Amino acid sequence: MQSTQKVKMLKVKARYDWKSTKRWFRYKYLLLLRAKGGPSKVARGFSIGLAIEMFTLPTAGFAFVLIFPLVYLLRANLPAALIGFVFGKVIYIPFSILNKQVGNWLVPKHFKIYLIHHLPHMLSNIVRSGLDLIVGGMVVGLILGIIAYFPVMLLLKLHTDRRKEKRRIRKDQLVPSHTNE
Repeated sequence: MQSTQKVKMLKVKARYDWKSTKRWFRYKYLLLLRAKGGPSKVARGFSIGLAIEMFTLPTAGFAFVLIFPLVYLLRANLPAALIGFVFGKVIYIPFSILNKQVGNWLVPKHFKIYLIHHLPHMLSNIVRSGLDLIVGGMVVGLILGIIAYFPVMLLLKLHTDRRKEKRRIRKDQLVPSHTNE
């Protein structure tokens, strides 16, 4: 009798509780929305992550390391920067074409030739294929980060204002009205 109950208990515990995962993500989302420093800090973090992602692929992921000092120096929110970094991965493919064109436009041809002839063979192949992407990604990433800052900031402020308004309405409903009786 007891062994069948134990088997049933094991089956119940073996299932994964998706509700707790959903609840954890919701909790982290709310922490992000209510982060100290307000919407500005979160929007800065998102912009940093997005900008860094635009040139991290040709650097073999080394640019990811730049997120940490930039978040610290610009007093941004690290979780928001990581979210911006992941969002940048989603939109990277269409922007890589733009990165390559901008890099090709900005990097002088004689500079590429100079680097290819004065670097070791393996490194010159990397430079030849990635220099345009890196330079273009830095420029496009900087512009994209600045542009992304404003809508994210606006959305977060809108959310904060809505939350404050709801709290004010609830508080007004709880306070008994002073009517003449």
